[in-house]
Amino acid sequence: MVITKKCLSRRTVLRGLGATIALPLLDGMVPAFAAIRTTAARPVKRLGAVYVPNGMSMARWLPATEGSLELTPILSPLAPVQDRVLVLSGMDNTEARQLLNEGDGDHSRCQAAFLTGAHARKASGKNTTLHVGVSMDQLAAQELRADTQLASLELSLEANELVGQCEDGYGCAYSATLSWRDANTPLPMETNPRAVFEHLFGAVGSTESEARLRALRRDRSILDSVSEELTDLQRVLGRGDRSKLAGYLDSVRDIERRIQIAETQSDRELPEVVQPAGIPADFEDYANVMFDLMLVAYQADLTRVCTFLFGREKNVRTYPEIGVAEPHHPVSHHRQRPEQLEKLAKINTFHMQIFGRFLEKLGSTADGDGSLLDQSMIIYGAGMSNSNAHEPTDLPIVLAGGGAGLVTGGRHVRLPAGTPLANLHLTVLDKMGIPAERLGNSTGEVAVLSDV
Repeated sequence: MVITKKCLSRRTVLRGLGATIALPLLDGMVPAFAAIRTTAARPVKRLGAVYVPNGMSMARWLPATEGSLELTPILSPLAPVQDRVLVLSGMDNTEARQLLNEGDGDHSRCQAAFLTGAHARKASGKNTTLHVGVSMDQLAAQELRADTQLASLELSLEANELVGQCEDGYGCAYSATLSWRDANTPLPMETNPRAVFEHLFGAVGSTESEARLRALRRDRSILDSVSEELTDLQRVLGRGDRSKLAGYLDSVRDIERRIQIAETQSDRELPEVVQPAGIPADFEDYANVMFDLMLVAYQADLTRVCTFLFGREKNVRTYPEIGVAEPHHPVSHHRQRPEQLEKLAKINTFHMQIFGRFLEKLGSTADGDGSLLDQSMIIYGAGMSNSNAHEPTDLPIVLAGGGAGLVTGGRHVRLPAGTPLANLHLTVLDKMGIPAERLGNSTGEVAVLSDV
């Protein structure tokens, strides 16, 4: 209770809520528009992870030889960026295996372990608490968040609730996201392009320069007013209420930080992107617009960490546009039948075509002394290989991008059998400049990303 004759108007409270609750999505509205301050000695690096569900048609994925990269049917869409692609085989996702008496749930465990290297805990009895492990993207986000308006961006092409049970006693969250802030906290992934645009740029309609600057000036004016009134209010609150207000003020200060970053970068020119109306009906259009938003988030230096989910495990999307009318998950249980393996390969190749187009756009977008693709490290792959057997071994993994000169593409490298996938993540984090001694079941780094 505020024991004072002064009254804070409801209008001001709502305005404050608009600036500090809704506007973490909107208030850092004008993203990073200034030229990224890269130097030859310290270029800005970007990290990405792209996940495809339900395993892979491995015979059409895996190159037959090591060394110089031979593009297989599924990898063929990467031809235009082949010199920036490193295919890695031999890595395992063994934390996805079931424990003694644990039972089914392979799909949930595979996805949950992909970026965490940790085993997802199954609900049992009264214990329904989610538990897996922090994901590698969030380790990077925690380190890099001071330099960008958004710590990370999580995108998905399939909505799925974070609550409830979805597969054999496993929480839905395990297949709803790739990103875990800590062992118990899944991060929701945004599925609506319109909402993603507003998250990045605010409700300004487009990335056109004047629209962004108007939004920035408006937000600064609103925030200044809210901050002044909150400061006045603090003087008349009791100790308990001042404590309650502390978290609110922390949010205000974080928005101030975002706006300050945007102000220092306000002269950056971006390609004009019009705010999407919603989710496109065509899957390929949908995926393309979401990848375009990921690209512009990198280009604007709004964030340097992104995750992208083509679909959750056990995804049942159909692909009639490529001649696959059956749902994806049943197709993935091919029982080695040639016609089913061909359908699975069509789906896998379709996904790769979309991803390859995104990489081409990164490669044609100038950044510092090179391109966005030159400065990025983007992991693409699945949490299982042979989907018919739910095998979390010898995973299909691509590392795309030059890593600011730290990754040599155009190669297929086979790692020693049983190498944890988390070892790759640990190595990528190291090349991002992120200190991490261990991630999940990692046993060390891999020394093959560069050929020097």
